[in-house]
Amino acid sequence: MTRALFVVSEEGYWGEECVEPLETLSNAGIEITVATPSGSPPEIDDRSLDPDEVGEETAEHVHDVHENDERLNDPIPTARADADAYDAVVFPGGHGTEWDVNQDSDARRLLRDTVEGDGKALVVCHALGLLAFARDSDGGFIVDGRDVTGFPNEWEANIVDENDLMPSGRKLPYWVEDEVIAAGGNWDAELDQDTSVTVDGDLLTARGPGSSSAAAETLLTELER
Repeated sequence: MTRALFVVSEEGYWGEECVEPLETLSNAGIEITVATPSGSPPEIDDRSLDPDEVGEETAEHVHDVHENDERLNDPIPTARADADAYDAVVFPGGHGTEWDVNQDSDARRLLRDTVEGDGKALVVCHALGLLAFARDSDGGFIVDGRDVTGFPNEWEANIVDENDLMPSGRKLPYWVEDEVIAAGGNWDAELDQDTSVTVDGDLLTARGPGSSSAAAETLLTELER
């Protein structure tokens, strides 16, 4: 059976970016395991449950999955996850990833072992910040020279204030686009397109919530090859 691991933030994941791939892969018969840095259930970004932000239907559905999906409510710690046990590892986004998943040594290990092994890695939105810290077995940045998309500065500027404070009052620790480019990534968020999903070998990246469905379908296609 094909298996996938979802590495989800305890600081605030974006609902649609997790739920869309989770359900798409589940409906295709793929066995899903969820991991978080500490092994505690992930927290969802309240803004991704706001009908004014995402639409009433999406908000209700995401809330239902977050509350009732047994896999999300009973994760394993990333330290106990082995990339070789999975055909794909998915890193949903959300600003919360900047404080935990992207900084987690085991998340970085899972990404490295996946792209250097036989699996596929899908990294979405703010989780692209993981690529600014993850290194390959030779010590170089995994993203160096790779084509990627992700949450763009142009969108971030509409969220934070002049002091990089988010609506919650918490300071954004870094801008994903800047850090990924600094690590050598070939960044193109394709802002002229409705969706943006980039495939570079075993590394798949997606721009944001609106690309979640396309990202999930792309991952399925890659797994079927």
